[in-house]
Amino acid sequence: MIEEYHFGFIRISGKSYDYDIEVRWTDEVLPWQRKEGHVFDLEDIQRALEQNPESIIFGTGASGIAKVTESAQRAIKDRGIELIIDKTEEAVKTFNVIKEYSKEEDGKQKKVIGFFHLTC
Repeated sequence: MIEEYHFGFIRISGKSYDYDIEVRWTDEVLPWQRKEGHVFDLEDIQRALEQNPESIIFGTGASGIAKVTESAQRAIKDRGIELIIDKTEEAVKTFNVIKEYSKEEDGKQKKVIGFFHLTC
């Protein structure tokens, strides 16, 4: 579970990060680098797509400056994956809700992956 987010900082399960990350439903946290800093393109999310998630959430920064390309959005939707794009503060909240709600209500963990841009 994501415990805290503010500009340039995120804490997950007691560990702090000051760089952009990919978070999986398994609580695995991976560094997330992109070809172009404020553009999230298909090649930037390939390893996540290989996990066959049910939902992908993008946190586009504190001010929402980062953008998800049409090709990335189309690839996600074409696979039947739920796509959520929001400012990082709201995206973090949504990630936590989906992760916890699915486990509590459905009895199984929903496969959700979050990409969180921590600045801008």
